[in-house]
Amino acid sequence: MQHVHLLVKGRVQGVGFRFSAKQKAQEFNITGWVRNRNDGSVEIEAEGQDEDMKSFIESIKHGPSPYSKITDVDIDEASTFEGYKSFDIKS
Repeated sequence: MQHVHLLVKGRVQGVGFRFSAKQKAQEFNITGWVRNRNDGSVEIEAEGQDEDMKSFIESIKHGPSPYSKITDVDIDEASTFEGYKSFDIKS
């Protein structure tokens, strides 16, 4: 089981990124949340099984559409787990 914090940079707001992240999270059985940050990046907290997390992160790196452009994804692993029950879009 993994708990990761992702900070996704580039053209990631206003392109359906959060909605796409939620869909991918559901597809890969990932729980946690996603939200826009004031600096134009998107922040994700995610928990899931190792292989599911690997697939989720790879899908995040590719972005939701041709309108998005990912320039960087910072990934930090956490040693604690929150026990999220779902994957939510935060405002």
